[in-house]
Amino acid sequence: MPTLGAIADDFTGATDLATMLVSRGFRTLVAIGADAVDPEASAGADAVVVALKSRTAPVEQAVADSLAALRALRAAGCRRYYFKYCSTFDSTPRGNIGPVADALLEAVHADRTVVVPAFPATGRTVRDGLLYVHGEPLDRSPMRHHPLTPMTDASLARLLRPQTRHPVRQIPLDTVRAGTAELRAAVDAPEASGALLVVDAETDDDLRTVSAATAHLGLVTGAAGATPASVPGDPAAVLSGSASSTTRAQVAHGRAHLPHRKLDVTALRHDLPATVAGLTAFAREQWRLDPARPPLFYAVDDLADLERTTPPGQAPASALIEEALAALAVALVEDGARRLLVAGGETSGAVVTALEVRGLAIGAPLAPGVTWARAETGTGGGRNIDLALKSGNFGGTDIFTEAWSALV
Repeated sequence: MPTLGAIADDFTGATDLATMLVSRGFRTLVAIGADAVDPEASAGADAVVVALKSRTAPVEQAVADSLAALRALRAAGCRRYYFKYCSTFDSTPRGNIGPVADALLEAVHADRTVVVPAFPATGRTVRDGLLYVHGEPLDRSPMRHHPLTPMTDASLARLLRPQTRHPVRQIPLDTVRAGTAELRAAVDAPEASGALLVVDAETDDDLRTVSAATAHLGLVTGAAGATPASVPGDPAAVLSGSASSTTRAQVAHGRAHLPHRKLDVTALRHDLPATVAGLTAFAREQWRLDPARPPLFYAVDDLADLERTTPPGQAPASALIEEALAALAVALVEDGARRLLVAGGETSGAVVTALEVRGLAIGAPLAPGVTWARAETGTGGGRNIDLALKSGNFGGTDIFTEAWSALV
């Protein structure tokens, strides 16, 4: 029977959290919505995560969905609960983090909980109650331009107070680093009664202390994220099969800054394996010369490149490009690539299929709709790589050159 029930405010957050729980030995199920929680199926699990789409839903709907998830988790046997939100605290002035936390606190008959969005492995830290993203205050990070939840303040207390009916208090880093007993005493202090407690944390050790000191609370709140599979300097590449105007601009920017090769459809029709082998050799040479400049492989930089008519008896150019980029992805990973950025929906599908990706643990965001993910591949005996799958129309012009800085 599960002991931990988690409520995630979006699907990728649920995947993040489930991946982390599994890595720590928890048998974990993910249910898409409260109605999908099956007490019988959950009986063999240690944890159940409910994935909701409540992050930007109307406040009343977010609260109702979260309470429905709590009831379902209770029915499955859970007795301790975790409310998972984004590590960049994505919310509007009205919510939804504060209102959901309030409703869950009341429903579990608790009088206090902690607020811990810090996730050091992905660059999210909290000090003096301020949330930092890779060392920059939240309001100076790219999140200040988010189209749905622009974050214009780094102070978690100031963000929360308009959202909650509870007082918001801060627990400083000195208290966390004084140890588990000291932190638990601060959490349990009479003056903390009825409060949302923003807890500082800058390292994984800090988070371990927070976890140990709050193990007695019926509800805790915080973030999750996937740590990268690679390290700076690991071999990387960009594979672009999209013909969208956004991707063409990204290709033009990439060509000005990265070593590059354009796919030759005629050569692919003549001998696809040999052509892919040549591209792979080019990548190896570029990694040797300068691993900080990942090679760019692309299909289209001008609409004139698009094949209007397929020669009789030949495969369409689009199918050849997908096949070639998928085969190239496999060859690059087998040759040591640990970071791949793939542009184009069909291309992404072909690459994921060819790599036999078994799961994606969502990691650092790059742009609305684009994130890095740690991917477990089945090819070559199985490898972990960092993989970004980008829709053709998503991302800034410099994404091919700047995406790598998020993997720090």
